[in-house]
Amino acid sequence: MANAKVGKPAPDFTMPIARATDTPKTVGTKVSLKDYRGKWLILFFYPLDFTFVCPTEITALSDRYDEFAELDADILGVSTDSVYSHLAWMNTPREQHGIGKINFPLASDITKEVSRDYGVLVEEEGVALRGLFIIDPDGVLQYAVINNLNIGRSTDETLRVLQALQTGGLCPSDWKPGKELLNV
Repeated sequence: MANAKVGKPAPDFTMPIARATDTPKTVGTKVSLKDYRGKWLILFFYPLDFTFVCPTEITALSDRYDEFAELDADILGVSTDSVYSHLAWMNTPREQHGIGKINFPLASDITKEVSRDYGVLVEEEGVALRGLFIIDPDGVLQYAVINNLNIGRSTDETLRVLQALQTGGLCPSDWKPGKELLNV
């Protein structure tokens, strides 16, 4: 049963991570939701390492990481793979179907508990749907979108939604930074 509800505290988590700078001896540091307090968090789930759509999303987010950082946001990717699989994928160049050195960590939800809590776990397959969650600096879930396995998400839309949330105002359809907010 999913515990993730927009407008409510985001489900807590603690997971081991792999970073592009890790070695097999240093991989597995744990990260928790509380580590992101005071910042916005883009928490996204993807099905599996070494697949086809996933690297396009991960590298797109990584390539634009500085834009998220300028908005005081961090990014954390999650799958049900092990941290060692994540590290191997990061150590495989993009030209060889890897993701190369990315600018944020990948967490291992090998227990599937976090995927279950966020309502993205496909139980019979043991993988996560493509779920993306924006959590505010106070740990409140402000945005959630979940789609099927074969459709990648838009980095532009993720940035736009983050910027809209940060306005604190009423943003009409297709709002973009610099456009008027609704006054009611």
